[in-house]
Amino acid sequence: MSSREYSILAEGLHKRYGRRVALHGLDLAVRPGTVHGLLGPNGAGKTTAVRILCTLLAFDGGEARVCGLDVRRQARAVRGRIGLTGQNTAIDDRISARGNLVLFGRLFHLTTRRAKRRADELLERFGLSDVATVAPRRFSGGMRRRLDLAASMILAPDVLFLDEPTTGLDPRGRMEVWAAVRELTAGGTTVLLTTHYLDEADRLSDRISVVDRGRKVIDDTPAGIKRTLGGDRIEVVAMRPDDLTRTAETVARVTSEQPVVDAAALRVHAPVDDRVAALTAVATLLQESGIEVEDIGLRRPTLDEAFVKLTGHGAEEVPA
Repeated sequence: MSSREYSILAEGLHKRYGRRVALHGLDLAVRPGTVHGLLGPNGAGKTTAVRILCTLLAFDGGEARVCGLDVRRQARAVRGRIGLTGQNTAIDDRISARGNLVLFGRLFHLTTRRAKRRADELLERFGLSDVATVAPRRFSGGMRRRLDLAASMILAPDVLFLDEPTTGLDPRGRMEVWAAVRELTAGGTTVLLTTHYLDEADRLSDRISVVDRGRKVIDDTPAGIKRTLGGDRIEVVAMRPDDLTRTAETVARVTSEQPVVDAAALRVHAPVDDRVAALTAVATLLQESGIEVEDIGLRRPTLDEAFVKLTGHGAEEVPA
């Protein structure tokens, strides 16, 4: 692969901590102007990969380029083209939001005038202009994260690394951060996102790489990964336990595979090819048979289910 086609390109990355292998030949390719999700359980190597690509950690083998620059040989130039938002915010709670951004600008060697101008631009971009004079200690979690993202954009980086950006946030805070990320990519920034939250990766990512035990398991679009489960499924929830067997038999008359029965939930589900035709047929057969059901519908597979199928365990489980 040519590094000119990708904002991030890693091939065969290896990293060992003593006897423990953190990365075992990891490959990663991220196209410009996209959000690329990096998913995996605790200990899979996500944060290690980010630290290597940000020039914060030496690696033992392989090649890595960011913005076409060699991470090992051109580390200083790489740092001038990237931004990083880690798992913990880097802002100062004691000074105002604007003061934080001006401080970061001065640390990046901007003149005072330019730092103030850039701070105002970022406060406007991240919807924080009305709280510019307020100290972050009075912010919600989502507002603090947005300010942290703004700080990482002081030099308008070509590539932004987001390492678990919404950990610990409530749903509203997560949505605020998601909106900020979409705004960044709309402006041309490439984002590499590591997250435990499968719904977050599903909503934000153009492509997703699933990593397990230091290796890439799959790289595809969110829809492509979910298709590994075989497409849509029909679900029927029986009204009474006595109807569960008959319900499963009815569903089996329409689907190509034997239905799965969840006795505890009174639920029957099976994959289908033609989702609308299957739903109509099952509903008609249930009515003709006089079987009452609590619910019936179509469901697309989730990324969580795909992850379990690909790796054998959930996204937040620590591998053995």
